Amino acid sequence: MATPLEKARKDPDSMKARILKVARRVFGEYGYHGATTRMIAEEAGIDISTLYYHWGEKSDLYQGVVQDVFDDLRHKLQEVERVIHGRPFADRMEIAIDLTTEYLFENPEISNLVLLRYFGKTRDESILDIYVPDFISDIAYSMGLCKNKKAVPKGVSLQILAMMNSIHNFISGEGFFRSMLTMEREEYVSRVKETLKFILIPAFNT
Repeated sequence: MATPLEKARKDPDSMKARILKVARRVFGEYGYHGATTRMIAEEAGIDISTLYYHWGEKSDLYQGVVQDVFDDLRHKLQEVERVIHGRPFADRMEIAIDLTTEYLFENPEISNLVLLRYFGKTRDESILDIYVPDFISDIAYSMGLCKNKKAVPKGVSLQILAMMNSIHNFISGEGFFRSMLTMEREEYVSRVKETLKFILIPAFNT
């Protein structure tokens, strides 16, 4: 039987899809413990019983959001890999930073969910914890930092985490950083890309 997430993806105009879209934003802003099903229902313009009917408990909806977010991210990284494949390393890095950063700025709940999971206290495991090692392996392999996705050296994994966390911090911290630096959004996005390239390309291109 199809899951609520599969049904939402099959029919983007359905109530399930509508709730999912709102839940991505609310969980991304407040985290699992800060968000409530009542908040999500109110923002979706429905009563809470309708939310439970379509998605079940809060934990079910959260797991659906996390899976949806990371499936989207995986598809984006695969798309980036197709674009950069076969190019010189510095070019691959520059293009990958541009495309990945633009995508995350358009979908800030991804970076927010990652950082909230890293730094927030939770009482249970999340499928997010399963996805992150896979992303590390895929990125390390794509960058030529390992020959086997199943045997990524610990040091390389930490390097990938440092790179991804740099990007996520700029995305999640946009409101704070833009205010502090008095920047309009377009300038902020452009300068974030420049800064990431300034730091990351020399660090990896050794």
